[in-house]
Amino acid sequence: MQVLISVDPDSSVAPYEQVRGQLAELIGDGRLPVGTRLPTVRQLAADLRLAANTVARAYRELEAAGLLETRGRNGTFVAPGRDDAVDRLHRAAAGYAAEAVRLGVPPATALALVRAALDATRPG
Repeated sequence: MQVLISVDPDSSVAPYEQVRGQLAELIGDGRLPVGTRLPTVRQLAADLRLAANTVARAYRELEAAGLLETRGRNGTFVAPGRDDAVDRLHRAAAGYAAEAVRLGVPPATALALVRAALDATRPG
């Protein structure tokens, strides 16, 4: 896989979040289809001139979100089994995140707003 992402060292967004967000967007819009093998953590870290732990954190978060799966020594792949609702919600979340960055809203505040909105929609 050719590296399709970049990291802006001057950005207020943490490098792991830049990597996570860009990979999530590439997966969400199909530019990285199901089954695509991603570079190893070390390779992507070297390509982006980041610490391996930075890329590992991005991969872990994407795996926790169901976008990636690690197959042991075989590598990390775009996960199958995503459904249309999750894809639509992912696109909405990516748009929300981009708007939060554009407005200069800190990530913790943006997440708190989402949590409050989710709490407000729960019955009872």
